[in-house]
Amino acid sequence: MNTPAILKVILGDNTSQRLTFQNGLPASVDELVGEVRRQCCLNSDFKLQFMDALFGNDFMNITSMDEVQDRGTIKIIPMTEVSTPHCSTVCVHEESSSLTSSCVDTDILSSPESGSSGSRSVWPTIFHVPQFCCDAELKLERGNAAYREEGAVLTPDPKLRSNILEGLVQEIVRYKVYVTDKQFDMVGEALISKHPCLSEKGSLSGYAGWKASLKNKLAIYRTHLRKLGCPEVMVNALKDKPEGKSSAAFGIKRPRRAEVNYCPPYPTGESDMSLEKVRLELLSDMQKRNNREVVKMKMEKTFAYRRHEVVRDAPMIHDFQARWPALFEVNEINAEFKRITTMPLQSKFLSRLDVLSDRRLKLFEKRGGQIGKRLQSIVAHMSQDEDVDVRRDSVLKGLSVYLNEDPANLAREFVAEDEATIRASLDETTMGIFVIKHEATSHPDDIGIVLEGQQVLHDLDSVGFAAAMLFGLMYAMNLNYPPELKFTFEVLQKVVMELDGNMLSKKAQVLKNRLYE
Repeated sequence: MNTPAILKVILGDNTSQRLTFQNGLPASVDELVGEVRRQCCLNSDFKLQFMDALFGNDFMNITSMDEVQDRGTIKIIPMTEVSTPHCSTVCVHEESSSLTSSCVDTDILSSPESGSSGSRSVWPTIFHVPQFCCDAELKLERGNAAYREEGAVLTPDPKLRSNILEGLVQEIVRYKVYVTDKQFDMVGEALISKHPCLSEKGSLSGYAGWKASLKNKLAIYRTHLRKLGCPEVMVNALKDKPEGKSSAAFGIKRPRRAEVNYCPPYPTGESDMSLEKVRLELLSDMQKRNNREVVKMKMEKTFAYRRHEVVRDAPMIHDFQARWPALFEVNEINAEFKRITTMPLQSKFLSRLDVLSDRRLKLFEKRGGQIGKRLQSIVAHMSQDEDVDVRRDSVLKGLSVYLNEDPANLAREFVAEDEATIRASLDETTMGIFVIKHEATSHPDDIGIVLEGQQVLHDLDSVGFAAAMLFGLMYAMNLNYPPELKFTFEVLQKVVMELDGNMLSKKAQVLKNRLYE
């Protein structure tokens, strides 16, 4: 059994509380947030910061549970406060010159006028059953008391059952309208955990009937949302299917990788025509100097319009880049990723690589066989060069090798090759990073990203930085992970970025377990 842990949580001015974790600190930041919400009885959205001794006990945003220690201090920051995290908040190796351009993440918060990002949040690690209407809560309170005293379950009347299902659906759609089977299980478990009188003695799980009713209720609610014009469900309406492909199952488009704002509604008062006008203005704004704030504001305003185009039409990279050139810049890739997932991209990606690098080194050293031999050469190279960029690049390469995938499919090096040969090779590349060198041991002359044979980014600082940008572009363009790197990208998403980290393939789960041994 894990050793109990204690944290001090600062709730506000002159207000703090002790939190006790009987089974040790949670494994992820999402679980910590859920436990803080439960123990402190909080309903509003918030983020957590930890007291960092490296910076004079200043409070920094928590990006990993490695930053939280037993008997440490954390602080609750309501999400109504707008803050911009500094580079030192999230970067472990700030002494590296390459991080000067790497740590540029800022919180892109939607303005009330934009309405582009909606009000959804990431699906919680622990689902919290909402408060139902007054009479429903009174009935449940009596039912729970009878269950504790006599073990008698409650048979809800139609009105109570309807109130419960309606309340659960309203809570679910705060996060998503398309829910997986495992997430329905989370809701069912949370319901009978909070209200044990609702347990069903006729089912093995105790909530099978509730789960079935909830699925049906949510399906009906999606139909209601479709009639109201909700774009996330409208995109799957039969009238939006291509001609000749009228099957309801054809081209189903829904969030697959923990996207919070997958297909958001247009800002209030905006239409295709008005937002197309803003897009055309953006093309001219891109040609002006010192115009970044204007570009950023208009990119935020047109997010929903751009997202509909990506999800509904799945455009070619060449065509989309011509329409939205601003999106293929580092700052906007970071901003777009945050609009879609509500999480920072670059800072978290690089800091998490750094945090996990030592654990991965130990894991690589334990691997045997042919894969182990390849990993040994990577580990030896890392120990000889302490440069943070080299270390990150090696960790990424070792990750692909460990998962029995070819790292050359992620980042391909061209050494002393003529421009025509490089161009021909890149034209045939569907997705990846290219590194151009004069000699094998020399510093790269160019590092960039290729999508569908198009060089969309170049002159990047490192392969690690390029991997973060490639990951962000895959979200921005709603691209599938390449089959030859599906496990590498799954680990980057679910272990490194902690997006949908509770649902892993067997191979990714084994890797995660060994990382935290």
